[in-house]
Amino acid sequence: MPPVFRFAPSPNGFLHLGHAYSALLNFDCARAAAGRLLLRIEDIDTARCRPEFEGAIFEDLAWLGLAWETPVRRQSEHLGEYRDVIEKLAAQGLIYPSFESRAEIAKLVAERDAIRPWPRDPDGAPIYPGAARSLSPKTRERLIRSGTPYALRLDMAKACSRTGELGWIEHGSGPDGQTGRVGARPDAWGDIVLARKETPTSYHLSVVIDDALQGVTEVVRGSDLFWSTSVHRLLQALLELPQPRYRHHRLILDGSGHKLSKSTGSTGLRELRAKGVTPREVRSLVGLP
Repeated sequence: MPPVFRFAPSPNGFLHLGHAYSALLNFDCARAAAGRLLLRIEDIDTARCRPEFEGAIFEDLAWLGLAWETPVRRQSEHLGEYRDVIEKLAAQGLIYPSFESRAEIAKLVAERDAIRPWPRDPDGAPIYPGAARSLSPKTRERLIRSGTPYALRLDMAKACSRTGELGWIEHGSGPDGQTGRVGARPDAWGDIVLARKETPTSYHLSVVIDDALQGVTEVVRGSDLFWSTSVHRLLQALLELPQPRYRHHRLILDGSGHKLSKSTGSTGLRELRAKGVTPREVRSLVGLP
Protein backbone atom coordinates (compact mmCIF):
# COMPACT_ATOMS: atom_id res chain seq x y z
CA MET A 1 0.00 0.00 0.00
CA PRO A 2 1.31 3.50 -0.80
CA PRO A 3 2.11 5.81 2.13
CA VAL A 4 -0.59 8.35 3.02
CA PHE A 5 0.30 11.93 3.98
CA ARG A 6 -2.03 14.72 5.05
CA PHE A 7 -2.08 18.48 5.44
CA ALA A 8 -4.70 19.59 7.98
CA PRO A 9 -5.16 23.36 8.36
CA SER A 10 -7.85 25.14 10.38
CA PRO A 11 -9.94 27.73 8.50
CA ASN A 12 -9.60 30.37 11.22
CA GLY A 13 -7.41 32.74 9.23
CA PHE A 14 -5.39 33.01 6.03
CA LEU A 15 -2.44 30.68 5.39
CA HIS A 16 1.06 32.09 5.91
CA LEU A 17 4.57 30.95 5.00
CA GLY A 18 4.64 28.44 7.86
CA HIS A 19 1.60 26.70 6.43
CA ALA A 20 3.12 26.85 2.95
CA TYR A 21 6.28 25.10 4.17
CA SER A 22 4.34 22.29 5.86
CA ALA A 23 1.97 21.83 2.92
CA LEU A 24 4.76 21.84 0.35
CA LEU A 25 6.87 19.46 2.44
CA ASN A 26 3.97 16.99 2.69
CA PHE A 27 3.37 17.32 -1.05
CA ASP A 28 7.04 16.75 -1.86
CA CYS A 29 7.30 13.77 0.49
CA ALA A 30 4.17 12.16 -0.95
CA ARG A 31 5.41 12.64 -4.49
CA ALA A 32 8.89 11.27 -3.69
CA ALA A 33 7.38 8.19 -2.01
CA ALA A 34 4.74 7.64 -4.74
CA GLY A 35 2.21 8.15 -1.97
CA ARG A 36 -1.13 9.87 -1.49
CA LEU A 37 -1.76 13.37 -0.15
CA LEU A 38 -4.97 14.20 1.72
CA LEU A 39 -6.31 17.61 2.68
CA ARG A 40 -8.30 17.77 5.90
CA ILE A 41 -10.16 20.83 7.19
CA GLU A 42 -9.99 21.00 10.99
CA ASP A 43 -12.99 23.23 11.65
CA ILE A 44 -14.29 22.18 15.06
CA ASP A 45 -13.81 25.73 16.42
CA THR A 46 -17.12 27.11 15.17
CA ALA A 47 -16.48 30.51 16.75
CA ARG A 48 -13.35 31.22 14.68
CA CYS A 49 -13.62 29.05 11.55
CA ARG A 50 -15.26 30.70 8.54
CA PRO A 51 -16.20 29.57 5.02
CA GLU A 52 -14.17 32.38 3.45
CA PHE A 53 -11.01 31.12 5.15
CA GLU A 54 -11.69 27.59 3.92
CA GLY A 55 -12.13 28.87 0.38
CA ALA A 56 -8.87 30.78 0.69
CA ILE A 57 -7.08 27.59 1.77
CA PHE A 58 -8.11 25.84 -1.43
CA GLU A 59 -7.09 28.85 -3.55
CA ASP A 60 -3.70 29.29 -1.89
CA LEU A 61 -2.77 25.60 -2.03
CA ALA A 62 -3.79 25.35 -5.68
CA TRP A 63 -1.74 28.48 -6.44
CA LEU A 64 1.28 26.81 -4.82
CA GLY A 65 0.83 23.92 -7.26
CA LEU A 66 -0.46 21.33 -4.79
CA ALA A 67 -2.90 18.58 -5.68
CA TRP A 68 -4.79 16.44 -3.18
CA GLU A 69 -7.39 13.71 -3.13
CA THR A 70 -11.08 14.43 -2.86
CA PRO A 71 -13.45 14.48 -1.13
CA VAL A 72 -11.88 16.64 1.56
CA ARG A 73 -12.70 15.60 5.13
CA ARG A 74 -14.22 18.36 7.27
CA GLN A 75 -14.23 17.62 10.97
CA SER A 76 -17.48 19.53 11.48
CA GLU A 77 -19.24 16.89 9.38
CA HIS A 78 -18.13 14.02 11.63
CA LEU A 79 -18.99 15.16 15.16
CA GLY A 80 -21.04 12.01 15.71
CA GLU A 81 -17.96 9.84 15.19
CA TYR A 82 -16.04 11.77 17.83
CA ARG A 83 -19.01 11.57 20.20
CA ASP A 84 -19.05 7.78 19.83
CA VAL A 85 -15.39 7.59 20.85
CA ILE A 86 -16.00 9.82 23.88
CA GLU A 87 -18.76 7.45 24.96
CA LYS A 88 -16.40 4.50 24.53
CA LEU A 89 -13.79 6.15 26.78
CA ALA A 90 -16.47 7.12 29.29
CA ALA A 91 -17.63 3.50 29.45
CA GLN A 92 -14.08 2.58 30.46
CA GLY A 93 -14.19 5.09 33.32
CA LEU A 94 -11.47 7.24 31.73
CA ILE A 95 -13.41 10.50 31.42
CA TYR A 96 -14.97 12.85 33.96
CA PRO A 97 -16.73 16.24 33.69
CA SER A 98 -15.20 19.38 35.18
CA PHE A 99 -17.42 22.40 35.80
CA GLU A 100 -15.04 25.28 36.52
CA SER A 101 -15.09 28.22 34.11
CA ARG A 102 -11.84 29.44 32.55
CA ALA A 103 -11.89 32.35 34.99
CA GLU A 104 -12.30 30.01 37.95
CA ILE A 105 -9.44 27.84 36.73
CA ALA A 106 -7.22 30.92 36.34
CA LYS A 107 -8.08 31.91 39.93
CA LEU A 108 -7.17 28.44 41.22
CA VAL A 109 -3.85 28.56 39.36
CA ALA A 110 -3.07 32.02 40.78
CA GLU A 111 -3.77 30.79 44.31
CA ARG A 112 -1.42 27.84 43.86
CA ASP A 113 1.23 29.95 42.15
CA ALA A 114 1.24 32.19 45.23
CA ILE A 115 2.44 29.21 47.27
CA ARG A 116 4.79 27.62 44.73
CA PRO A 117 4.99 27.63 40.93
CA TRP A 118 2.12 25.55 39.57
CA PRO A 119 3.19 23.02 36.90
CA ARG A 120 2.70 23.87 33.23
CA ASP A 121 2.20 21.59 30.25
CA PRO A 122 4.70 21.50 27.34
CA ASP A 123 2.88 24.43 25.71
CA GLY A 124 3.27 26.52 28.86
CA ALA A 125 -0.38 26.38 29.94
CA PRO A 126 -1.18 25.50 33.58
CA ILE A 127 -2.10 21.89 34.22
CA TYR A 128 -5.72 21.53 35.35
CA PRO A 129 -5.77 22.44 39.06
CA GLY A 130 -9.35 21.51 39.95
CA ALA A 131 -10.81 18.65 41.93
CA ALA A 132 -13.68 17.62 39.65
CA ARG A 133 -12.25 14.12 39.36
CA SER A 134 -13.24 13.47 42.98
CA LEU A 135 -16.85 14.71 42.69
CA SER A 136 -19.48 12.10 43.46
CA PRO A 137 -21.62 10.73 40.62
CA LYS A 138 -24.66 12.31 42.29
CA THR A 139 -23.05 15.76 42.33
CA ARG A 140 -21.96 15.44 38.71
CA GLU A 141 -25.44 14.44 37.60
CA ARG A 142 -27.01 17.33 39.52
CA LEU A 143 -24.68 19.87 37.93
CA ILE A 144 -25.23 18.49 34.43
CA ARG A 145 -29.02 18.50 34.89
CA SER A 146 -28.86 22.12 36.06
CA GLY A 147 -27.30 23.13 32.74
CA THR A 148 -23.88 24.02 34.17
CA PRO A 149 -21.30 24.15 31.34
CA TYR A 150 -18.66 21.46 31.58
CA ALA A 151 -15.59 20.01 29.91
CA LEU A 152 -14.93 16.30 29.57
CA ARG A 153 -11.42 15.53 30.79
CA LEU A 154 -9.25 12.47 30.45
CA ASP A 155 -8.25 10.91 33.77
CA MET A 156 -4.58 10.96 32.86
CA ALA A 157 -3.29 8.87 35.76
CA LYS A 158 -5.82 6.12 35.09
CA ALA A 159 -5.20 6.26 31.33
CA CYS A 160 -1.42 6.00 31.72
CA SER A 161 -1.74 3.08 34.11
CA ARG A 162 -3.92 1.35 31.52
CA THR A 163 -1.37 1.65 28.68
CA GLY A 164 2.00 1.55 30.42
CA GLU A 165 5.05 3.15 28.83
CA LEU A 166 4.69 4.46 25.29
CA GLY A 167 6.89 6.15 22.71
CA TRP A 168 7.48 6.72 19.04
CA ILE A 169 10.28 6.78 16.50
CA GLU A 170 10.95 10.38 15.46
CA HIS A 171 11.95 10.59 11.81
CA GLY A 172 12.42 14.34 11.91
CA SER A 173 13.53 16.46 14.82
CA GLY A 174 11.94 17.83 17.97
CA PRO A 175 12.35 21.37 19.33
CA ASP A 176 15.52 20.35 21.17
CA GLY A 177 16.87 18.13 18.42
CA GLN A 178 15.21 14.92 19.62
CA THR A 179 15.27 12.19 17.04
CA GLY A 180 15.06 8.40 16.95
CA ARG A 181 13.30 6.68 19.84
CA VAL A 182 11.37 9.19 22.01
CA GLY A 183 9.63 8.28 25.25
CA ALA A 184 6.08 9.62 25.42
CA ARG A 185 5.19 11.85 28.38
CA PRO A 186 1.40 12.21 28.27
CA ASP A 187 1.26 12.85 32.03
CA ALA A 188 3.07 16.15 31.42
CA TRP A 189 -0.23 17.47 30.01
CA GLY A 190 -2.38 16.70 33.05
CA ASP A 191 -6.07 15.90 32.69
CA ILE A 192 -6.58 17.27 29.18
CA VAL A 193 -9.95 18.32 27.76
CA LEU A 194 -11.24 15.83 25.18
CA ALA A 195 -14.62 17.49 24.60
CA ARG A 196 -16.95 20.17 25.91
CA LYS A 197 -20.68 20.28 26.43
CA GLU A 198 -21.11 22.28 23.24
CA THR A 199 -18.36 20.59 21.17
CA PRO A 200 -18.04 16.79 21.29
CA THR A 201 -14.35 16.72 20.42
CA SER A 202 -11.00 18.46 20.77
CA TYR A 203 -7.89 18.76 18.63
CA HIS A 204 -6.14 15.84 20.34
CA LEU A 205 -9.10 13.49 20.03
CA SER A 206 -10.22 14.38 16.50
CA VAL A 207 -6.73 14.31 14.96
CA VAL A 208 -6.09 10.79 16.25
CA ILE A 209 -9.47 9.51 15.05
CA ASP A 210 -9.16 11.21 11.66
CA ASP A 211 -5.68 9.87 11.01
CA ALA A 212 -6.85 6.35 11.77
CA LEU A 213 -10.08 6.55 9.75
CA GLN A 214 -8.28 8.09 6.76
CA GLY A 215 -5.47 5.55 6.84
CA VAL A 216 -2.79 8.19 7.37
CA THR A 217 0.60 6.50 7.67
CA GLU A 218 2.90 9.56 7.67
CA VAL A 219 2.38 12.58 9.94
CA VAL A 220 4.63 15.44 8.82
CA ARG A 221 4.03 18.55 10.93
CA GLY A 222 5.74 21.38 12.82
CA SER A 223 7.95 20.82 15.83
CA ASP A 224 5.53 22.89 17.95
CA LEU A 225 3.35 19.75 17.98
CA PHE A 226 6.23 17.44 18.93
CA TRP A 227 5.16 16.82 22.54
CA SER A 228 1.49 16.59 21.54
CA THR A 229 2.53 13.25 20.06
CA SER A 230 2.70 11.94 23.63
CA VAL A 231 -1.04 12.51 24.02
CA HIS A 232 -1.73 11.10 20.57
CA ARG A 233 0.21 7.93 21.32
CA LEU A 234 -1.77 7.52 24.55
CA LEU A 235 -5.12 7.89 22.77
CA GLN A 236 -4.02 5.52 20.01
CA ALA A 237 -3.15 2.90 22.62
CA LEU A 238 -6.40 3.36 24.55
CA LEU A 239 -8.49 3.15 21.38
CA GLU A 240 -6.38 0.40 19.73
CA LEU A 241 -5.64 2.59 16.71
CA PRO A 242 -2.63 2.22 14.40
CA GLN A 243 0.43 4.39 14.97
CA PRO A 244 1.59 6.48 12.00
CA ARG A 245 5.22 7.45 11.41
CA TYR A 246 6.01 10.88 12.84
CA ARG A 247 8.27 13.48 11.29
CA HIS A 248 8.36 16.92 12.89
CA HIS A 249 9.91 19.75 10.93
CA ARG A 250 11.44 23.12 11.73
CA LEU A 251 9.22 26.16 12.08
CA ILE A 252 9.30 29.23 9.87
CA LEU A 253 10.08 32.19 12.14
CA ASP A 254 9.54 35.91 11.77
CA GLY A 255 12.25 38.56 12.03
CA SER A 256 11.98 38.49 15.84
CA GLY A 257 12.52 34.75 15.99
CA HIS A 258 8.89 33.96 16.81
CA LYS A 259 6.70 31.33 15.14
CA LEU A 260 4.45 32.68 12.43
CA SER A 261 0.85 32.85 13.59
CA LYS A 262 -2.54 33.83 12.22
CA SER A 263 -3.39 35.47 15.54
CA THR A 264 -0.44 37.87 15.33
CA GLY A 265 -1.19 38.85 11.75
CA SER A 266 1.76 37.15 10.07
CA THR A 267 1.96 37.97 6.37
CA GLY A 268 -0.44 35.72 4.48
CA LEU A 269 0.11 33.93 1.20
CA ARG A 270 -2.67 36.03 -0.31
CA GLU A 271 -0.73 39.21 0.47
CA LEU A 272 2.44 37.77 -1.03
CA ARG A 273 0.54 36.72 -4.13
CA ALA A 274 -0.95 40.22 -4.45
CA LYS A 275 2.57 41.65 -4.30
CA GLY A 276 3.59 39.50 -7.26
CA VAL A 277 5.49 36.81 -5.35
CA THR A 278 5.50 33.54 -7.32
CA PRO A 279 5.08 29.98 -6.02
CA ARG A 280 8.73 29.34 -6.95
CA GLU A 281 9.76 32.31 -4.81
CA VAL A 282 7.64 31.01 -1.91
CA ARG A 283 9.59 27.74 -2.09
CA SER A 284 12.80 29.72 -1.91
CA LEU A 285 11.53 31.81 1.02
CA VAL A 286 10.85 28.68 3.09
CA GLY A 287 14.06 26.94 2.06
CA LEU A 288 12.68 24.26 -0.28
CA PRO A 289 14.12 23.43 -3.70
